[in-house]
Amino acid sequence: MDYAEAIYNREAGINRCPPGDDITMTGLATLLGLPETKLDPEVGPHQPRRLYYIDESRCIGCTLCIKACPVDAIIGTGKLMHSIIEDECTGCDCCVPPCPMDCILTRDYDLPPAAGNRWPEYGSEDTTKFRARTEQRLARLGNIASQQKRAQKQTTADLDQARIKAEINDAVLRSKQKKAALLKNKVAEPEQDKNKP
Repeated sequence: MDYAEAIYNREAGINRCPPGDDITMTGLATLLGLPETKLDPEVGPHQPRRLYYIDESRCIGCTLCIKACPVDAIIGTGKLMHSIIEDECTGCDCCVPPCPMDCILTRDYDLPPAAGNRWPEYGSEDTTKFRARTEQRLARLGNIASQQKRAQKQTTADLDQARIKAEINDAVLRSKQKKAALLKNKVAEPEQDKNKP
């Protein structure tokens, strides 16, 4: 989304999307009235769509790949084996770098290029589905962040209330101790008067 907005605002070139290759750049050039160009070599070459899978015998359940997946295509939980849902995998490669066990492997996606689409190996149904999954993930992460902020505010409020309560209790205790000391002194004063000559 950030890249799409940067293209729209003319802050980035249309040639920095390796999955889209020349087909996407031609479509973007036509859509935005810009000259066609070639893929920027700085972002790497176009690679055919790939499918990723996890060698489950080597997976340690660290959850780093789950956190990296932009479409929530990886399932699993901490310290248990993970799996990639192949139908949901975009082949974006985001899960591979964080994996400490190098257990995320790839194979070619055995389908012919999807004719007439902006992304060579992705049909329009795929791109719509992946966009929706990305938006759902972002919404889920936003909800989690909001819940954490609310919980943090509540914790701070609870701590403030506990501190105020403790300060009041301390003040009440000091007051009681003062009163007790005054009463003790008043009781002790007459006895001292009797002993005077």
